[in-house]
Amino acid sequence: MSSRRELLASLGSGFGLAALAAESTHFPARAKRIIYLVLNGGLSQVDSFDPKPALDKHHGQPVPGGAPKTESSTGHLMRSPFAFARHGQSGTPVSEIFPNMARVIDHFCVIRSMHTNVPNHEPSLFMINAGTVQPGRPSLGSWLMYGLGSMNRNLPGFVVMCPGMPVVGAPLWESAFLPAVYQGTFVQTSESDPYKLIRHSRNGAPMDQQRKQLDLLKALNQRHLEERPGDSQLEASIAAMETAFRMQTEAPEVFDISREPEPVRKRYGDSAFGRGCLMALRLAERGVRMVQVYYGASQPWDSHDDILSHKTHARRADPAIAALVEDLRSRGLFDDTLLVVGTEFGRTPAVQNSSTLKLQNGRDHNSLGYTILLAGGGVKGGYVHGATDDFGFRAVDKPVHVHDLNATLLQLMGLDHTRLTYHYSGRDFRLTDVHGDPVRDILA
Repeated sequence: MSSRRELLASLGSGFGLAALAAESTHFPARAKRIIYLVLNGGLSQVDSFDPKPALDKHHGQPVPGGAPKTESSTGHLMRSPFAFARHGQSGTPVSEIFPNMARVIDHFCVIRSMHTNVPNHEPSLFMINAGTVQPGRPSLGSWLMYGLGSMNRNLPGFVVMCPGMPVVGAPLWESAFLPAVYQGTFVQTSESDPYKLIRHSRNGAPMDQQRKQLDLLKALNQRHLEERPGDSQLEASIAAMETAFRMQTEAPEVFDISREPEPVRKRYGDSAFGRGCLMALRLAERGVRMVQVYYGASQPWDSHDDILSHKTHARRADPAIAALVEDLRSRGLFDDTLLVVGTEFGRTPAVQNSSTLKLQNGRDHNSLGYTILLAGGGVKGGYVHGATDDFGFRAVDKPVHVHDLNATLLQLMGLDHTRLTYHYSGRDFRLTDVHGDPVRDILA
């Protein structure tokens, strides 16, 4: 992307314009935007979208051949406490804890053969967000902003929502060595009042007076910047002030879900995740390039003690995800919006052994095989890709690494992951490092 680097270098303080002026894509894009729903903590594949009859048959028995090494001691095989049934014209199996997603399952591509590098939350969250197990690399949303720019000058192009902070927190959506203007904007969804969600969005001064103040400040900053050419942080600050000024008129409205009819709000549910999904829909309508919604603070799906906690979390997540699919379709956004329902890794099909657990009915982390779902944006609906072994431990058929997934997401957005690069510290970096191939079988 050398032409973008040259453009940025020539623009100086004009980062607001640079972020808005998207380059042409490498090839025709199937999607214009991404909504990425993160069920952080580790969704269990064998209790959600990857049923394993062998677990019922061998419940309570040792894993044949010995269990793969996981983070903690792995016990005997444990069947799912949840029943599965086939749904839709595709007949895709879905757990009983996701009845609403079952209703729209024909719109989803279910990838059952995901795998990642490390069975710990922090490195695995870095991997799905930034393509590496270590901090210090740009996030997917930042790469998209760098490669494509924004579609709305009055709102951030990359928005991240969570009621609190997920494990690791802000480094998951940072721009790292990319220009700072491309980092994600965090919104705390434990609040429902738009003026509390977007703090300091009200200013007592009239807009014309604010405009004069901002123009003066911009002139002073421009003089300061001329003495420090290439100062990404200062350039981003100038752009952020302009965006913040314009957001006063648009942001309170877009985050105010009370403007939606009560029946619509009810379908999403009165939870932080439900509100986040509805806000994601409204942001997508207004051209925000990427919205990421974390299910909850810390790692709520981390069911070491008792896998039955998945039922509680699914009760909040399931209606919101299904409602989002239905509303993207009804509002004409589904075909060019790529919806991702992801998690950093899966869980073991065996019970976790630990003297520190309150119950012995949970599952440990499993990076060897797990499930994510995609919908819209050029993806096959009603399609199941790949498989784990008979017990759901390891991806064995058509395995998909996180690098492959990220390469696929970029391709659907019209970007070649091998060409979306940024030169830093003597080398060209990319989201997928030196790995990854688009998963062409899932493309519609």
